[in-house]
Amino acid sequence: MPVTIYGIRNCDTMKKAFAWLDGHGVAYAFHDYKKDGVTAEALRRWCAAAGWEKVLNKAGTTFRKLPDDAKAALDEARAVALMLDQPSMIKRPVLETGETVEIGFKPERYAALFGAG
Repeated sequence: MPVTIYGIRNCDTMKKAFAWLDGHGVAYAFHDYKKDGVTAEALRRWCAAAGWEKVLNKAGTTFRKLPDDAKAALDEARAVALMLDQPSMIKRPVLETGETVEIGFKPERYAALFGAG
């Protein structure tokens, strides 16, 4: 199954995910959405799979620095527009296996996805 991990290379959580995947022999492609961008189609796919509330990183500095009116009355369309404009607002990592979309990194979830103990 093809695995793609999306995120920003220097993020600490990304480093943990890379280490886990490498340590368990999982082959993957990396897409740096800070350098290579992200498409509205990908964001909509992730939101459909996990919910826009999970994809949008409200705890991050980029989101917290937004003016209050930009944070008010958020819905999926507005959240996708914000994430397109500033990919740093996307929770990291986003892992796609072709069948599954996993948002964030939890070793136990990766182990369940890849059958690793």
